[in-house]
Amino acid sequence: MALEFTSTHREARLHGVKFLVHGQAGVGKTPLCATAPTPLILSAEAGLLSTAHLPDIPVIKIRNFTEMAEAYRFITQSEHARHFETICLDSLTEIAEQCLAAEKGKSKDPRRAYGEMQDTMIQLVKDFRDIPGKHVYFSCKQEWQKDEVTGVMIYGPMMPGQKVGPQLPYLFDEVFSMESAKTPEGVHYSYLRTKRGLQHQARDRSQVLDEFEEPHLGKLIKKILSSIPSTTQQETT
Repeated sequence: MALEFTSTHREARLHGVKFLVHGQAGVGKTPLCATAPTPLILSAEAGLLSTAHLPDIPVIKIRNFTEMAEAYRFITQSEHARHFETICLDSLTEIAEQCLAAEKGKSKDPRRAYGEMQDTMIQLVKDFRDIPGKHVYFSCKQEWQKDEVTGVMIYGPMMPGQKVGPQLPYLFDEVFSMESAKTPEGVHYSYLRTKRGLQHQARDRSQVLDEFEEPHLGKLIKKILSSIPSTTQQETT
């Protein structure tokens, strides 16, 4: 079996940018989907009213965890899914709740149900994160939790149980906290925190983003990918 040679720059360009964004309710995590290049939304939320004023976007409604698996097969195997550049999972918290409900239906032992949910969700995140050639945006609700490494209390992604949420940031290169503020005139606006703060989990492994960025996935993707050197002759030979 012949070895396959590639390069770090080539793989970074072809893999796509994978985002995990956590934030409080109403901060704008769902409308953020509309800023991504050619998005497809996998929606486990109760409604999409917050996107009604935005361009019309294709949506797959996820009502149970079985439909989540069907959506993954569609994205990775169907010719109809090829033109979607970005897959948006909104929200990962709700999808995990569906997974937990399914596991509780299989087992009378709550500890086993939570354990199965944790394993299943970590694998699901890895599966979607590793889809080649597509950008993937995962939104998450936000909660106050203990950082597994430092032991410090910090805002991070909310998931059922106590293990999945703290593990999620370590699975991504781009982890942002979506926050809001007011201008001196009293106008509310949202922004993305890309660097870890005293109270918010965040990380930018591309090292090209500002600490606070406009909430626009398309612009962030362009900024990250444009920092990767172009293909060299050595890579193609």
